[in-house]
Amino acid sequence: MPILSIPFGGKPHELEIPDRNLAEILSPKPSQAVPDLDAAIKVALDAPIEQPPLETWVKPEDRVVIVSDDATRLTPVDRMLPPLLRRLHAAGVPNDRIACIMALGTHRYMTEDELRGKVGTAVFEQIRVTNHEWHDPQTLVDLGNSSQGTPLLVNREVVEADVVIGLGAIVPHHIPGFSGSSKIIQPGVCGNRTTAETHLLSCESGGDTYLGIEDNPVRRDMDDMADQVGLRTIFNVVMNDTGGVVGFFFGAMHAAFREGVKLARAIYGIEYHEIPDIVLANSHPCDLDFWQSHKSLYPAQRMVRPGGTIIVCTPAPEGVSPVHTELLDFTALPSQAIKAAYREGRLTNGVACALAIAWAMVREHASIINYSPGIRPEDKAALGHIHAPTLAWAVQKALQRQGPNARLSVLTHAPEMLPIGPVER
Repeated sequence: MPILSIPFGGKPHELEIPDRNLAEILSPKPSQAVPDLDAAIKVALDAPIEQPPLETWVKPEDRVVIVSDDATRLTPVDRMLPPLLRRLHAAGVPNDRIACIMALGTHRYMTEDELRGKVGTAVFEQIRVTNHEWHDPQTLVDLGNSSQGTPLLVNREVVEADVVIGLGAIVPHHIPGFSGSSKIIQPGVCGNRTTAETHLLSCESGGDTYLGIEDNPVRRDMDDMADQVGLRTIFNVVMNDTGGVVGFFFGAMHAAFREGVKLARAIYGIEYHEIPDIVLANSHPCDLDFWQSHKSLYPAQRMVRPGGTIIVCTPAPEGVSPVHTELLDFTALPSQAIKAAYREGRLTNGVACALAIAWAMVREHASIINYSPGIRPEDKAALGHIHAPTLAWAVQKALQRQGPNARLSVLTHAPEMLPIGPVER
């Protein structure tokens, strides 16, 4: 039997799968990281995409807000910020007119040590670095509605800035198609009501998700929100499966994003050659909690035969979610029941409801077995998942459910993968 090795909890996890059952082991395409990170950053800042160099148009009196992704992402913000600040200083902007806000969305607040680690000690001591305080309505400004009718509540400091620059990474994503660009504004620095409606909009895609679809209603909604807020400039990266930066994309929000998507699709768009009965979806690198590792579900949903089985494999040391703790009260319900309960006011956490609906839609397509040392068996049951004490047990259980000759495909880095199937169902 072939021995499979997947990255799990910071070290390889080995597993044997019978030859007759193993269909494919799929991973992001090998890609070479840039050999000199600082040199590549300089090249990107020297020649912005469809925008003049930063220091030629930012004014000394401008108030600049840099919006960065948070600790759940691997974007090397600590390397990107110092040269970016030097450009702002060259434009005459002093440190006390520059701030960096962590785009938490509705994630937990980062600790001071996490903030310092994300931006680097020198930057942390040079400019003001804060969390987006999405819990506090006093920090938000009501800008009315977006083009899709979404209520637009945004961080006041971002709205009042003269210059807004977004830092993040571009990978396939089940809600807006790809992460990056305007996603740093929504959900990054918006209120939870805004985020709830955007996430619910993504559940209207007809059973599947918008994973890898560049132009879709959610992306258009997010772009409109970012335009209203004043995000004109992004500094995004595309990374490989080992965390190395393959490309930097700095410049005008729309144009730089389009260029980054081309590279992200080339790395993470993976052809599969048969429709499997079982998909083993490993959550690396989104391993912190199920609120992050659920991203492994959607590529598996895209691939697996209707009525098949998905095995989710995730360390999840922080459990299901340290923030949205009430969602386990309703995650096992059918998707339409959750949606109705939220619209009728019987459930009030719209962000949690939206994700619970998405999870239920996957579960309605295929059974889910959950191997996770960090998620309690009773919490897996509340998710509507089958608890697996070991990964080997999960594979054996899936084969019992699907038959001894069932075909199993493996996604080694599922949250970042975009399966491209040559066979229509």
